[in-house]
Amino acid sequence: MDFTVKKYELLLNALKKQNYNFQTFDEFLKQPQLKSIVLRHDVDLLPFNSLKFAQLQAKLNVKGVYYFRAVPESWNENVIREISALGHEIGYHYECLTTCNGDMMKGIQDFKKNLNALRELSQVTTICMHGSPMSKYDSKDLWKTNNYRDLGIIGEPYFDVDFTKVFYLTDTGRKWDGDKVSVRDKVNSGFELSFKHTDEIIKHANAGQLPEQIMFTFHPQRWNDNILIWTKELIAQNIKNQIKKYFFVTQKK
Repeated sequence: MDFTVKKYELLLNALKKQNYNFQTFDEFLKQPQLKSIVLRHDVDLLPFNSLKFAQLQAKLNVKGVYYFRAVPESWNENVIREISALGHEIGYHYECLTTCNGDMMKGIQDFKKNLNALRELSQVTTICMHGSPMSKYDSKDLWKTNNYRDLGIIGEPYFDVDFTKVFYLTDTGRKWDGDKVSVRDKVNSGFELSFKHTDEIIKHANAGQLPEQIMFTFHPQRWNDNILIWTKELIAQNIKNQIKKYFFVTQKK
């Protein structure tokens, strides 16, 4: 079975054996190591799944960054504080143009309000767009008329990482080769590597065949050891992928 917490632990151990430096996104932006991994986690839903990931990482002495949405299904203040206390970075997973129906003025006001609220719980220096695949608005457009650096933000992955040099792997769509069903989680990659299953990534890691710098994006709500929850997520995500592919990705083309 793929996309289980046990499989995630096997992946982390395989990467650790290759002596990668696990950096938060903040650390990577300030002083990127030559051989480093950024473990990015988009907390779209089920924040306690992300807490499990954070606790496992702490046990293995690695760290990552967790991006929280300003919605009840993601924003759990106790979870945010606990993940921060474990030594992980906390960031804001913004979707302000979606929630504000494309209104740029309301969008930046909403962004500032949510950023300030998150900073009451943890230091926040980086942000990351939430794709909102069913929305016609791309929240990255907020920065066409605003500058996040004016708000003490030092980086946003889709603007501040050269993905021709940093290998990008995302579990978007509950698959590692989900670019065909991804609406906005896309980058201009300089690598021809592609994986379908986590075991393939582990195999390449064990063989020392992965690039020197990697950013992973995980959606922890998709990773479950409980077979009933795992099956429910599999079915729901497969349906969602078909909707995204035929009604959103194809339309954009």
